[in-house]
Amino acid sequence: MNREVMAKRARAIRRQLTKKRISCLIVTRPANVTYATGFLGDDSWAVVTHNQVYLLTDSRYTEQAQAECPSCRIIERAGPMAEAVAELAPKLKSVRTITVEKSTSVADFEQLKRAVKARLRTSANIIETTRLVKDESEIVAVKSAASIATKALGQTLSYIKPGVSESELSGMLDFQIRKLGARNSFETIVAFGANASRPHHQPGAKKLKKEDTILIDFGAKYRGYCSDITRCFTVGTPTPFFKKVFDVVEQAQAAAIKKIRAGARLAEIDSAARETIAKTDLPVYGHGTGHGFGLEIHESPFLKAGGKGKLEAGQVITIEPGVYIPGKLGVRIEDDILVTETGRRILTRGCPHSPLLANA
Repeated sequence: MNREVMAKRARAIRRQLTKKRISCLIVTRPANVTYATGFLGDDSWAVVTHNQVYLLTDSRYTEQAQAECPSCRIIERAGPMAEAVAELAPKLKSVRTITVEKSTSVADFEQLKRAVKARLRTSANIIETTRLVKDESEIVAVKSAASIATKALGQTLSYIKPGVSESELSGMLDFQIRKLGARNSFETIVAFGANASRPHHQPGAKKLKKEDTILIDFGAKYRGYCSDITRCFTVGTPTPFFKKVFDVVEQAQAAAIKKIRAGARLAEIDSAARETIAKTDLPVYGHGTGHGFGLEIHESPFLKAGGKGKLEAGQVITIEPGVYIPGKLGVRIEDDILVTETGRRILTRGCPHSPLLANA
């Protein structure tokens, strides 16, 4: 990771520490460790003080850490993480109280209490606050992830033929993402026919029919950053009812996207999509209209009914309204969007979108 970028992030984190009167923060949440250090491996913690960022890892990741984290002091641990923190704590001058992320597991916190002699306390959303607005390097990574996902879907469409199973199609899409140098940002959802009425359906053995509908929810993760896209297609001639539902969902998404700009209220964007569907005889979806994403597939802000707050320029969000009718069908359309001062930029505009595209 670029030293200048990491130095800027460290300054932003330290501003939060100063505001909360924290002299030392133990970072355990993997995405926060990546943000603070640039490290893309696993099973590691970060310790942030007012003059140094430490990465606590082990011999499996030392070489990787040295390459990815030139701005950090890397500590190779041999025993439990709590013991590594206990060994480091006395060397941190003027640190009397150590703050641990509130998302830390109870088991890890209890181990720290037993091992570390300094006072421990917890605090929430310190690094998450700095992650809300993406810097230029993050936006570039998200764009790349969206581009890879778009290309992977395009390369998978020829496999959409009667007889293919949900599991086979999801596996082929995953394979195309891997071939393009990324990995899945979450488990790919492929749902045929009535299975699509379950928003988080798990692909199974169901085979595609000659006249059928398809919902695909997928994303690529590139250099640690995610994308998140949902597309719906038909094989054979779509029924008038499917076409009606698809058009309504498309209109709901467009209404919400039109509201996106810096300063827009989250609840107003959510309402724009829901109200569009509510004007019809179709059921309004129960999940949120969208969410932020980046190092994690679900991050703040969350666009939902009753949601509080406003958008800021530099945030990246999804907009994903849907209509679900158990036993019949499900339609969801999801795009990735960068919030700008004057409006928005749709990062997944080039992703195949026509419901007729996959006819076979």
